[in-house]
Amino acid sequence: MKQGTQGSAVTEDAVTGPAAAGRFRVPAQPAGPDAGRERDRCGRPGRAEGGAARGEHTHGEPAPPRPVVQRSSVRGQVLDALRTALVTGDLRPGEVYSAPVLAERFGVSATPVREAMQQLALEGAVEVVPNRGFRVVERGARELAELAEIRALIEVPVMVRLARTVPVERWAELRPLAEATVRAASSGCRATYAEADRAFHRAVLALAGNEQLVRIAEDLHRRAQWPLVGSGPGVRGRAELVADAHEHTALLDALIAGDLDVVRSLVGEHFHGAV
Repeated sequence: MKQGTQGSAVTEDAVTGPAAAGRFRVPAQPAGPDAGRERDRCGRPGRAEGGAARGEHTHGEPAPPRPVVQRSSVRGQVLDALRTALVTGDLRPGEVYSAPVLAERFGVSATPVREAMQQLALEGAVEVVPNRGFRVVERGARELAELAEIRALIEVPVMVRLARTVPVERWAELRPLAEATVRAASSGCRATYAEADRAFHRAVLALAGNEQLVRIAEDLHRRAQWPLVGSGPGVRGRAELVADAHEHTALLDALIAGDLDVVRSLVGEHFHGAV
């Protein structure tokens, strides 16, 4: 792995943990030769603005430009990359990861990696192992069910109340976010869908005007997206993600129609089948 000289940009883009099954990378910056071309959270090229979707890179093609890590935002990028790795399963439950080893692979100092891991510890994703690093927390089906129950207790009453009070045109404004979850699910990238899923729910709850509610619900939602012990990367297939995403559009239709019974049913089922 290479690290730039002092003050220069670092161009290494991938990092693997000592026992990781796959790769996870620091997200690309918006500037540069690939500006305007979307990439999903799994690193696959998306659709260029005004162009068609490109296929996967093969050895017979020139390698795409590597993303540049800018030091002013490196901690945030590392945290973002680690969160993506948690969702995809590249950071595996029960495994211990050393901040210096991860930092070497990122091509940065250990400080931003350690800070990012400490933030994940606060969120309950990892736990500190003295003199070794950070262990990814092992979660079982019972914890996932408990999170789903808590989310339903919080969000179902709020959505039912909003269904009674929010004008139809406000719900219609959320249509692009609901459709974005379907596109994200179609990509097959678990992390891309997880982010779009949170964005939709966040926008719905924001209509309640309660910032604490949005913050607590976001934390619960993020926790519910971490994989279970033994699930491995990509435990849910593309078809399952797409079906889950279509529940967003169905929920939005019910909210626009003011059908409270359907809203209650869809929200409860959606939480128990969440990514």
